[in-house]
Amino acid sequence: MSANRLIYLPLGGAGEIGMNCYVYGYGPAGKERLILVDLGVTFPDMDTTPGVDVIMPDVSWLEARLDRLEAIFITHAHEDHIGALGHLWPKLKAPVYARRFTAAIAKLKLEEHGHSSSALHVVASRPETVEVGPFKVQFVPVSHSIPESAALVIDTPAGRVVHSGDFKLDPTPVVGEGWDDARFAEIAAERPVKVLMCDSTNVFSLHAGRSETTIREPIRDLIKGHGGLVVATTFASNVARLKTLAEAARAADRTVCLMGRAMKRMVSVAQETGVLTDFPRTVSPEDALDVPRGNLMLIVTGSQGERRAATAQLSRGKYLGMELKKGDLFLFSSKTIPGNEREVLKIVNNFSEMGVDVMDDAGGKYHVSGHANRPDLEHVHRLLLPDMLIPMHGEHRHLREHARIATEGGIVSEIVTNGMMVDLTEDAPKVVDYIETGRLYLDGSVLIGALDGVVRDRIRMALNGHVMVTVILDDENETLGDAWVELRGVPETGRGGPLVDALEQDLNEFLTGPGQKIVHDDDKLDEALRRIVRQVSMEEIGKKPEVTVVVSRLMAE
Repeated sequence: MSANRLIYLPLGGAGEIGMNCYVYGYGPAGKERLILVDLGVTFPDMDTTPGVDVIMPDVSWLEARLDRLEAIFITHAHEDHIGALGHLWPKLKAPVYARRFTAAIAKLKLEEHGHSSSALHVVASRPETVEVGPFKVQFVPVSHSIPESAALVIDTPAGRVVHSGDFKLDPTPVVGEGWDDARFAEIAAERPVKVLMCDSTNVFSLHAGRSETTIREPIRDLIKGHGGLVVATTFASNVARLKTLAEAARAADRTVCLMGRAMKRMVSVAQETGVLTDFPRTVSPEDALDVPRGNLMLIVTGSQGERRAATAQLSRGKYLGMELKKGDLFLFSSKTIPGNEREVLKIVNNFSEMGVDVMDDAGGKYHVSGHANRPDLEHVHRLLLPDMLIPMHGEHRHLREHARIATEGGIVSEIVTNGMMVDLTEDAPKVVDYIETGRLYLDGSVLIGALDGVVRDRIRMALNGHVMVTVILDDENETLGDAWVELRGVPETGRGGPLVDALEQDLNEFLTGPGQKIVHDDDKLDEALRRIVRQVSMEEIGKKPEVTVVVSRLMAE
């Protein structure tokens, strides 16, 4: 029998920010017992994935090894860590372990997709331990921008792994547990840390991170100093920030109205699970219409420019009866995620045209990050003193920089990206396999593969337009009437006049001439007509559109 080994395989989240999905295994090579940490999503953009709702990891590798999958552990309830659970759990059907608040969100996700939540298990924080196969797993409270986030201590016969999850060094995070050095010092003293899997998001931020409490007064002063309607947006999951904003409104004698389903759900779950207390009273959007503008504050979804969220809708006019006017204030208490700048800027300009005063995080005054900065990461390295460090949760540049810092600090490190399987059993990580990883797209209500061609064809049509050609043949392969053409997303007029006329003329000349020899063969006819359309279109409008050919054959009775 081959020797047992400890392996790590990221299926998402390593080499990108988002779509976190990490596999750990222990046992004989190729027969390891497995656990999965997190099952998240990332979000599409109109340039590369138009029309797609969310993007999630392809778990085919795990599906092929379901008999070896012991459990799924969810570190916290952000979408990039839990968002794919409802979609992908039916493919895996393993027990799911999470802390109370995260489990409440997980329950909603499973039930929304018609799945029983019986596989879901609520776990208390360390020292409670979940034993599955060769793994003993503890949830360790950390501060982050959502309640009850956790790092994982994963004990195996090959050594102790600390999976940091997303974290920051905030001892006073307003909502939830604060960071506690003593907690992690105890973990390192109890058993040497063989490997630290560590968040790399803010590795390029050179100053120490700030506590959530540091923005309380600036936000309170900003809101007190305004006379009109005040609106603020932040991440719906940042319950501590919602409380900070709502308390600032209360201090300014303003009534609070929450707008956005996700935001209301987060507050409701946080209150039900006991992590959020003393939240100021809120009113419905209908009742908010009766509150004087100078005594009202809206806290709304859409900090990243999402088109259907409340922020974008308010920037386009009325939303649920509310309308911003000259002299009102709109606060972005959030950081714009790279890639969302264009949509956010559209909203800012829309508000500017209305005469609304817009405040954002340009000066860092009204927002603090939920991730550890470089000095904080180095502090954790010193606290845990791991034998090895594997950077995760970051683009390649983040992973590389984090690995460099670890190496300079005397810690063995390796850059491991999605699909790289590494053996952690010895004194240094060793790459032992490369797994083909992909992405699944939620397109409407259907899951499709990234390589299925659906989105590729959609992009081609968006770039080049579409032409449909219809031809009718009788049972003797004679054309009945002329071919006709319909255009979609294509200029109607070419260099020589109407494009339809040019296309139909060349198509009919072919059908009454050379085309007569191949009209009996649908494949050859389809190929010939496509070629004519693309050639003529290139000559007339300088584009080669996507082409659909419909050949109808009328049979004699």
